[in-house]
Amino acid sequence: MSSKRPVFKPYYQDQIMAFPPTLDELVGKKHPVRIVNDIINRINIQGLLDAYQDKGTSSYHPQMLLKVLVYGYVSNVYSSRKLETACKENINFMWLSGMSYPDHNTINRFRGVRLKESLRSVFEEVVRLLAGEGLLSIEEVYTDGTKIEANANKYTFVWKKAIQTNKEKMKKALREIWQYAQSVAKAEDNLPEPPDFTDINPERVQDTVDTLNAVLADKPEVDKKVKNKLKYASKEYPKKLAEYENKEAILGGRNSYSKTDPDATFMRMKEDHMKNGQLKAGYNVQISTSNQFIVNYTIHPNPTDTTTLAAHINQHQASFGKTLKTLTADAGYGSEENYELLKAKDIEAYVKYGMFDKQQSEKYNNNKVFSAQKLFYNHEKDCYICPMGQQMDYIGNAKRITTTGFKQTSKKYQAKNCSNCPLNGACHKSKGNRIIEINENLEKHKELAYELLNSEEGIEKRKQRCHDVEPVFGNIKQNHGFRRFMLRGKEKVAIEWGLLAIAQNIRKKAA
Repeated sequence: MSSKRPVFKPYYQDQIMAFPPTLDELVGKKHPVRIVNDIINRINIQGLLDAYQDKGTSSYHPQMLLKVLVYGYVSNVYSSRKLETACKENINFMWLSGMSYPDHNTINRFRGVRLKESLRSVFEEVVRLLAGEGLLSIEEVYTDGTKIEANANKYTFVWKKAIQTNKEKMKKALREIWQYAQSVAKAEDNLPEPPDFTDINPERVQDTVDTLNAVLADKPEVDKKVKNKLKYASKEYPKKLAEYENKEAILGGRNSYSKTDPDATFMRMKEDHMKNGQLKAGYNVQISTSNQFIVNYTIHPNPTDTTTLAAHINQHQASFGKTLKTLTADAGYGSEENYELLKAKDIEAYVKYGMFDKQQSEKYNNNKVFSAQKLFYNHEKDCYICPMGQQMDYIGNAKRITTTGFKQTSKKYQAKNCSNCPLNGACHKSKGNRIIEINENLEKHKELAYELLNSEEGIEKRKQRCHDVEPVFGNIKQNHGFRRFMLRGKEKVAIEWGLLAIAQNIRKKAA
């Protein structure tokens, strides 16, 4: 048998040190917490200091609380209670806070109230600092959006369509009662003209049921079911309509909202764990990036990216005092309104439109020989020539207004005789003579976009977009597990995403 024994390093738990180490010595020299500390020390936080009043008791220093919050988001600690614990137990947080121990109420109040007006300026200062170091460009960006679930119960929804359906049921019931009242009071001829039920409101409904009650009150032959309907309408309809008006005011231009977070809209989430794209209350988060640094962010209640670009660009201009030079985005932003906006602001738009990717394939071009874009156009006669050589003459304009109020105009052209054409059925599926609509302004924008996107610089930007903006969302949502907001309301959600944006930029700098 071997007589050797295992050798252990000395272990003296109660050993007294002559010179105890400081917290600074225990924090690694290249640890990300030092970058957080350095950046917050270098930026101007006067806007945050202005959020405090001169009167009252002393407060924790906002610079310290900002460092704690930002480092919390850098290290995936989002809860105010966990941040409170970290300031007492985690060496990095203890060093950052200078051994201060703010409780979770203080941290939550600082995040939700103090940062409301000042976080945007803090974010902008960080972006300017990084731009000054040559790490990013404020003028050339890549833009994309993602949907993030709100802190809301998915069963507390209010739908615009349901409200409209219920109002239509009310109108129908009132019309039926009114028609019955007319038949009952026909001999007396004392029933006034029927009211206009096109647009009902609580006051109009109340006047209507009062009139009906007055007419039918002394009629013993009134059907019992009609009496019950009128009684229910008298009691419930004005109250219900007032409730619907309040809900419609909250909806604004949206189709839905959540009762637990009225600013959140129900959207189809791609990242649902069931992989079936369930509808959940959420926000549409838009970002612009440069070299995987977030340069700008905005929060939107509407699920489509198309309608977010104007507000997003305006925020960039408000933040940095100048417009962009170039913007690169996918087909979700390729609308006539957005192309017009970018042109008006003199921004070079590397923005795809809906069919751009398909147009790159030879198979698509061969299969679309009958599409309106493939037809020959005669400029002198202002007409198109169909595949059989038939002239399609201009017959007028089609005008539309988008949900944002943008006016679109398309020219309509119609063939003269499609019934006996041998290509009928292959050329188009409509019953009568073929009609095509051409939005000339949009087609011009598409031609310009096609040239830009297929230029040498355009190809590089298309490649770079996939490696610039999309990995940022992937890093935040997959690597750092942030898929659901903790705070409620658009203002607080914007604060939370602002902290995530600052954290992303600091992590990128540390890398």
